Amino acid sequence: MPTLEAVKRMKESINKYKKTSTVHELEFTLYAPDANKVCIAGQFNDWDTKSMPMKKSKDGSWRIKMKLPLGKYEYKYFVDGAWAQDIAGAEMIPNPFGTSNCVINVQ
Repeated sequence: MPTLEAVKRMKESINKYKKTSTVHELEFTLYAPDANKVCIAGQFNDWDTKSMPMKKSKDGSWRIKMKLPLGKYEYKYFVDGAWAQDIAGAEMIPNPFGTSNCVINVQ
C-alpha cells in the first residue's frame, strides 16, 4: 500500500506541473508619465478596454502582471481613451483598421 500511495502522489505532482507549466506570468509595461488611465486590451480579454487597468509606478511606467497560456496574442494599450501601441514592442502586425497591434508569443 505505501508504494501505491507514493505512485499516486507522484502522478498528482506531475499532473500539477503539466497544468502550471503551460501558463506563464508576464509583466506588461508602458512608459506614459502624463497618462491618467491606462488599460491593456487584446485577444486575451476580447479587446475589452476596461477590464485590465494598469498601475502607475513612480517612474511614470504603467504595469500589469497576467498569466497567459502558451500562444501568440495581439494587444494594444488604451491610454486616456485612445489606442496606443507599445513603442518599444519587438513585433508588430497590421490590423484591419490601418494601424498595428503589438504581438507577444508566449512560449
